[in-house]
Amino acid sequence: MGKQARAIVDLSLKDLVKDLQKAYADEWLAYYLYWYMAKTVSGRAYEDMQEMLEKVAKDELEHAGELADLITKLGDAPIANPMDLEKNANSPYLTPPKNTADINRIIRIVTEAEAGAIEVYNKIAKKTFGKDNVTYQLVTHILSEEVTHEEMFENLLER
Repeated sequence: MGKQARAIVDLSLKDLVKDLQKAYADEWLAYYLYWYMAKTVSGRAYEDMQEMLEKVAKDELEHAGELADLITKLGDAPIANPMDLEKNANSPYLTPPKNTADINRIIRIVTEAEAGAIEVYNKIAKKTFGKDNVTYQLVTHILSEEVTHEEMFENLLER
């Protein structure tokens, strides 16, 4: 973002970047969690679950990239050290189940992660609405994908 674009943002850029850094850290943790579970899932219908987890992991990595671009445009740099991701995230890393065949537990974990992401992006959307249209558009785009992910996984839960 150029000088004028940053000047029209009607909120603290420092606070906004802090929120975006936390969301960026969340996305990396989600990416790794989903990628890891996709590589280790076993048991019934594991191939379908593996495919879904890989697809959503790819989306989470895309979100991290989009946030990194925005953070850079806002005049900062995304978190550089992977060791700093968890301590800067909104939530701690969710541990994958030891039983890699426990599909329902995997679904509950990813559903919890998606619910957390929905809260984060909804908060940022409310904060930026009418104050920073560029960030607002990006976070509502990501929010809509997180809503889709949550619904997709919730529909898989055995009732």
